[in-house]
Amino acid sequence: MNTFQLTIIGSGSAVPSSHRAATSQVVQYDNKYIMIDCAEGTQMQLKRNKVSPMRIEHFFISHLHGDHYFGLIGLINTLHLIGKTSPIHLHGPAVLLDIIRLQLKAADTTLRFPLLFHPLKEGCKHLMFEDEHLRYWSFPVVHRIPTWGFVFEEKQEAVEAALSEMEETAFQQQNCHPRSYAFCTDTAFRPELADYFRGVDLLYHESTFEHHLAKTAEATFHSTNVQAAEMAKAAEVKRLLLGHFSSRYTDLTPMLDEAREVFQNTLLALDGSIFDI
Repeated sequence: MNTFQLTIIGSGSAVPSSHRAATSQVVQYDNKYIMIDCAEGTQMQLKRNKVSPMRIEHFFISHLHGDHYFGLIGLINTLHLIGKTSPIHLHGPAVLLDIIRLQLKAADTTLRFPLLFHPLKEGCKHLMFEDEHLRYWSFPVVHRIPTWGFVFEEKQEAVEAALSEMEETAFQQQNCHPRSYAFCTDTAFRPELADYFRGVDLLYHESTFEHHLAKTAEATFHSTNVQAAEMAKAAEVKRLLLGHFSSRYTDLTPMLDEAREVFQNTLLALDGSIFDI
């Protein structure tokens, strides 16, 4: 089967800390690399994790709070300086294109590569893009400003092609299914969101706070560890990753233990962690 992996580049939330970077992830499918969010400091985190930014073809920006996109213009500029010429697809809130254009204009920079912008659509789950291997979906979540989650879904034909090349037995083929990953961050807990990513193999769900701070989470349009676990259970996903941790936490063991009481197959999305999807 083709490689389908998630690398956690940063797992923190808004306030920078010495023990974790702010939100960014890289999805690898075979030789395809996809970045989800791009916080300040992401370039250095990519170096630490030995991920070449030259290989990234798609950027997905969930929303325009700084801890999710302040590293984007720096990374775009670096790719320009080191000679990237192949196109980059940028998926994000519509106003993001204006921000990028203003930053490039102020620096009198004309990029060496085409920057193909795809505005996210509000109000429903939407098929943003597809290629020979994957379908890329967006869906709305509930935050202080317009915010989206994403689903990356392997196509059935990609599975069949990979199995054919491997000459798998009939039994093994029957037990292979299209794999899927969902990214759901910066959202108040709303059980109805589960329909957007039902049955995925791996769900990343924000858990900014421990559950005794549920009122704080609701007031700031975030979720707790227990709420993330309840969402995973409601959506019948196979595995759950907790992330977007408040900088107040250094030891995340209590957060993990409490979530596992609701959904046993829960893991921490720590910086540098790699997960097979």
